Amino acid sequence: MNILAVGCHPDDLEIACGGTIAKYAKAGHKVFMCCVARGDMGHKIIQPEELAVVRKSEAEKAAAVLGAEFISLGVGDLLVNSHDEATVDKMIDVIRYTKPDLIITHNTEDYMRDHIETSNLVFNASFAASITHRATKHEVFNAIPPIMYMDTLAGMGFIPTEYVDISDTIEQKLEALACHDSQIAWMREHDKIDFLDFVKTCSKYRGFQSGVAFAEGFRPCTNWPRIAAKRLLP
Repeated sequence: MNILAVGCHPDDLEIACGGTIAKYAKAGHKVFMCCVARGDMGHKIIQPEELAVVRKSEAEKAAAVLGAEFISLGVGDLLVNSHDEATVDKMIDVIRYTKPDLIITHNTEDYMRDHIETSNLVFNASFAASITHRATKHEVFNAIPPIMYMDTLAGMGFIPTEYVDISDTIEQKLEALACHDSQIAWMREHDKIDFLDFVKTCSKYRGFQSGVAFAEGFRPCTNWPRIAAKRLLP
């Protein structure tokens, strides 16, 4: 299968579905990790243009750890707009290029607008990618892929209906997350938050719910025609 995981900012995917991405890659599936935003506002000292370069490099390293191909749309933080047609066309092209059998992205309700707009962007573009007369760089993709919504930060307001056992990839998930040193180090030094432990604890909590050591939780998009009569998660 081709798996397309779309997160808003660099590190969003590692946090919410890094273990699942690693499992797909280990099983021989082709996995793509797409970041919509540059992550250029995610620091109080490093300036946006410099930070964008740093965070893209970190994201590329993290994707390599997980066994995925990295793609960036390059939208500025706080500027993600699912109604911006230029951005929609960029996402359409990502979908047409990757030809996903499944898309993983943010839940439709989350803690900030950029995440919600990314979810809406993926939903709209994944339909538009199948429309022949919507011309973009890549040829039309004649399918409307299923969408699986990934967990929210700290699991707030999100009740999974499906779980993936990531006990065998939890360390790989944390290794990939640790690549985002501009965020991990900042939170450790200035906010006194051990974010790696934070994410590991959330994975352990989902594991407790599903009877394994570590897990990630998901919920499918139930809009027609995105339901598959088979399990798509590993």
